[in-house]
Amino acid sequence: MTAIATPPQSRIASRIQSIDVVRGLVMVIMALDHTRDFIHKNGFFYNATDLNTTTPALFFTRWITHFCAPAFVFLAGTSAYLMGRKMTKPQVRFFLLTRGLWLIVLEVTVVNLNLWFDITFSVVALEVIWATGLSMVVLGLLLTLPLQTLLGLGLLILLGHNALDALSFPAGSMLDIIWSILHRPNAIPVSSDRIVFIMYPVLPWIGILILGYCFGALYSRDREAEQRKRWLRWIGISVVAAFILIRALNVYGDPVPWSVQKTPLFTVFSFINVTKYPPSLLFALMTLGPIIWLLSVLEGKRGNWMAFFVTYGRVPLFYFIVHFFLVHALSVVLLLSDGVAWSEINFQNRTGGVIPDHGLSLSMTYGVWIGVVLVMYPLCKWYGQVKAKSRNPIWSYL
Repeated sequence: MTAIATPPQSRIASRIQSIDVVRGLVMVIMALDHTRDFIHKNGFFYNATDLNTTTPALFFTRWITHFCAPAFVFLAGTSAYLMGRKMTKPQVRFFLLTRGLWLIVLEVTVVNLNLWFDITFSVVALEVIWATGLSMVVLGLLLTLPLQTLLGLGLLILLGHNALDALSFPAGSMLDIIWSILHRPNAIPVSSDRIVFIMYPVLPWIGILILGYCFGALYSRDREAEQRKRWLRWIGISVVAAFILIRALNVYGDPVPWSVQKTPLFTVFSFINVTKYPPSLLFALMTLGPIIWLLSVLEGKRGNWMAFFVTYGRVPLFYFIVHFFLVHALSVVLLLSDGVAWSEINFQNRTGGVIPDHGLSLSMTYGVWIGVVLVMYPLCKWYGQVKAKSRNPIWSYL
């Protein structure tokens, strides 16, 4: 995910703790979503934000995790800008291009193996790692542009891409495939027994990464901390206000309008239930505004609780891969303990071997999530220490 783009520590004069804290916080929340998918009963077989079938607890469990991917991608762009403290622009460009390509390779190999446990790779899902990687490649190619031009391009993409929602091409055509990569989730069969799911079309993510890169200018050494804090606070508040205003108008910014529901609470759910695949303008505003505001709150702060999240935020790729494998392995153990025979667990059924009507209650799922996060803490701390001590540039890719 976005934090996955963090440059090697030895190449940055000093890490910005508030960014690591936010990154670590959303990584912890991210694990809740994956635990719900694999551990909660029928987690793979329902839509937690479907207002016709969801409950408040289930809706919130899914909704809170919406903040993860935007934070990852946005802060990946910020990290790329901060690399300029100790690296030349050609060096930053080389890192973005190679790092981005490496993330794409990881997505279609290691990440998909963790997701499906299918050694035949009959199903390949292109999700957040792929979107981050391809967005980094695009940013690397655009680094010759002035910062103001990049800012304008990022805003144009983010503000305008929903105007393209109605655009489509003949199914299966090359234009349709290209458009699916850019803007429309799609399942593309590549052979009789293989299919590629494009879950994260990249166009809006490219805009978010570019804006994150421009956002990094607020962390320039010549900018005073108090001035930056004010900027962060007002940008965050303004973005949230923009979300509320545009969503209230119900005209543009998301393909699904909100509506009055059976209760006031569900009407609020409808209001904040915006589109993630691909992330609409309103999805980006709803998630990035609070993230930027939180950065203002954490500016200059110190505390033991922050150190806890920093431990995760500094080793994002390691955390992502290991925790995903751990959660999926636990789901298999639960099936076996529930009396399901190994031969009945089909890892080629596009559900990663998860079987309907098996799994834990939501409260127990929360317990498993907390357990996974705590198990990951000493592992991440150890890995972070190993990574920090090494001067080999290969660690920036691991």
